[in-house]
Amino acid sequence: MARTLLTSAVVACISLCFAPLADAHADSPTKKPAVGSGDWTSWRGGHHDGIAASEQSPPTTWSKTQNVAWKAKVPGRGHGSPAVLGDQVFLQTADSDRDTQTVISFDRQTGQQNWETVCHTGGQSSGNRKPNEKATYASSTIATDGERLFANFYNAGKVHTTALSLTGEILWQREITDYEIHQGFGTSPAVYQDLVIVSADNKSGGAIVGLERATGKVRWRRDRPAKPNYASPIILTASGREQLVFLGCDLVTSLNPATGELLWEHEGSTTECVASTVTDGTHVFTSGGYPKNHIAAMVADGSGNITWETNTRVYVPSMVCKDGYLFAVLDAGIAACIDCKTGDEVWKQRLGGTFTSSLVLVGDQIFATNEEGTTFIFKANPERFEQVGENKLGESVFATPAICGGQIFARVAHAEDGRRQEYLYRLGQ
Repeated sequence: MARTLLTSAVVACISLCFAPLADAHADSPTKKPAVGSGDWTSWRGGHHDGIAASEQSPPTTWSKTQNVAWKAKVPGRGHGSPAVLGDQVFLQTADSDRDTQTVISFDRQTGQQNWETVCHTGGQSSGNRKPNEKATYASSTIATDGERLFANFYNAGKVHTTALSLTGEILWQREITDYEIHQGFGTSPAVYQDLVIVSADNKSGGAIVGLERATGKVRWRRDRPAKPNYASPIILTASGREQLVFLGCDLVTSLNPATGELLWEHEGSTTECVASTVTDGTHVFTSGGYPKNHIAAMVADGSGNITWETNTRVYVPSMVCKDGYLFAVLDAGIAACIDCKTGDEVWKQRLGGTFTSSLVLVGDQIFATNEEGTTFIFKANPERFEQVGENKLGESVFATPAICGGQIFARVAHAEDGRRQEYLYRLGQ
């Protein structure tokens, strides 16, 4: 969402009109760092798989006071994950009091706000249907190419992609499609070569679109079935080549991410998918929760062969893959280890709570946060469940944390004066 929460989108018409530039932020940082291992540059990290750089040691214990480097108040609501680049941390948020949808930059070292850019004013509740009560109008995660930021928003019955500079100026804004709300919107963009790739599935039609990062010009577009779906475009290396793998609408679809060319497409997923696919290099793993629960392993060579399938419900939280094993947390709060080749359940362990946030793997440790704000840390150990830590922070968490440079950036909500107040935390020294 990322994700984090429920999503869907469509491309019915594509506007080629640029938006005017936003006001300059005179006090903003001007540095344009290269993307490195100390960054977290998109939904599920730089490789779209939930695997953080292994050469780091983020904290395994924390509280409201322990191992907190800083916390910063976030206006409004959102379920998108933090994106981290150099000395900045970025978030999308939707503020109903101001009726705005914005991108905010925080200083990585101090937590002070650098700048805030309004991408949309008004239009949050003027669509064709109200979203799921858990959804927000800022459930997408920003992607960055090291020079620009890319943000997706649903507004006034349409989906838009906005490109911003690292100092907060709007460079271009593209209307992607009319959008019919079913559960909500929250698909996140993916950067590939000179493109930013966005997706939109909904009940009135859909598309996956490759936009030129520098200009917003449409390079390619693939039409999609008219069905609700919430998956983000994920680029993985499987069967010896890079593939943009997309789940949902009862299909598993593989595209050439540079051209949009269809590599292969087969039935094999459920209609509505939220979680992002992962790969062991041979298979892509699909999961969904409507109209049926499932996890399945499809061979990524285009044959359409499904090696195995189970009726396990991993609908919203995305899995991670390590050394031939899948590690998952079911929506209902059960951790599981699954053999990639056979689908056999090696072990499972009840954690507790309901899960929306996706898993993050750091070295041999998995971080899993439930909606009540408890983060369970356990080993990516195929032999047995081995818990490392359990930490409570906040009363409501839907966003997946970003873990980079030995630090954890967590979007957390507290109950203050009878209302929900979000904060961005930096955990670790």
